Amino acid sequence: VHPDDPTPTVLGILALCPKPAQFLPGAYLQFVRFDGAERADPILDNERIEGPLADAMAEVDRILRANVRESVELGRTEIRRATYAARALQELVRNAVMHRSYEGTSSPVALHWFAEHVEITSPGGPYGQVTPGNFGQPGLVDYRNPNLADAMRVAGLVQRFGVGLPEARAVLRANAQEEPRFDVDAQLVRCLVRARPDWPGNLPPNRQPPRGL
Repeated sequence: VHPDDPTPTVLGILALCPKPAQFLPGAYLQFVRFDGAERADPILDNERIEGPLADAMAEVDRILRANVRESVELGRTEIRRATYAARALQELVRNAVMHRSYEGTSSPVALHWFAEHVEITSPGGPYGQVTPGNFGQPGLVDYRNPNLADAMRVAGLVQRFGVGLPEARAVLRANAQEEPRFDVDAQLVRCLVRARPDWPGNLPPNRQPPRGL
C-alpha cells in the first residue's frame, strides 16, 4: 500500500490478507480427495485453503504430509517407498500459485487427489514467451506475477527462479515415478502426477489394499 493511496495492491492482499478471496475471487486453493479415479466418485475429504500466502502454503504442506503414504521394508538396509514424492508436489503447487492468473477468473488453484494420481490445475494459460507449444522446456520461463514470484522467494517458498519444474521432475524420477504430464491451453494449465506404481499404499488413508496386492 502506498502511503498516499490506501488501496491495497494485489501482492499486499495475497501476502497479508486473512481472506484474500474477499478481494480477489479465486485467490485460494481447493483440495479434494476422491475415493476413486473419477470426479464422480465419492469425496473422502475436501478443504478450502486460504489466508496469507505463507500460511496457505504451510497448510498445503500439511495436507501433502497427511495424504502421502509411506512403507518401510526392513532388511540389511531400510528401504522406504512413498506413493508420491511430496517435495515434487510441493514444487508443482507453488509453481501453480506463482504463475496463475488473478484477473478475469474466479477459479482457484485446485489440488485434486484420486486413487492413483493427483491433478493440479492453475487458472490462466502460459504467459509471455512461454506458450502451449514450448511449455516446460528447460530454461524457458516468464512471469505473469513478477512481484509475487519475488515475494515467494524472499519468504523462502521458492529457492531459485526457473528450476521448479526441473526439480519436480528429478525428485519424481528418484522416487520411481513418471514425470508430470501437462495439459496446457490459453485458459488453464493442468498437471497430472501418477502415483508410484509398485506400492499398494497409494490408496486413501486408513484404507486397506485389496487382497493379492
